[in-house]
Amino acid sequence: QLQASGGGLVQAGGSLRLSCAASGRTFSVFTMGWFRQAPGKEREFVAVINWNGDTTSYTDSVKGRFTISRGNAENTVYLQMNSLKPEDTAVYYCVARPFSSIATTSTDFYYWGLGTLVTVSS
Repeated sequence: QLQASGGGLVQAGGSLRLSCAASGRTFSVFTMGWFRQAPGKEREFVAVINWNGDTTSYTDSVKGRFTISRGNAENTVYLQMNSLKPEDTAVYYCVARPFSSIATTSTDFYYWGLGTLVTVSS
């Protein structure tokens, strides 16, 4: 089970930190990531991190602004979002896959949380 939190309303240029708490499985050895879906748009990949945190990948639109990290001791993955833009407004989903390799396609992730809403006002 994946439980995302930390979403909310923020002004453009502001920051938010999303958290995803994993339970029920050995998520510490899973690759984990974040996807998002904006109103009227398709779900898109945001960021991914492998099991030990030494490999990450980001979609181009968030590079340099977002940072994904994880704390395996607490079975949690984080998404630090800085310099937020109105186009970052979306429901953000925490995801996991039971493999060590990273992936960026939604069908590669077996486990999905319910999502947390991020709204960035201009």
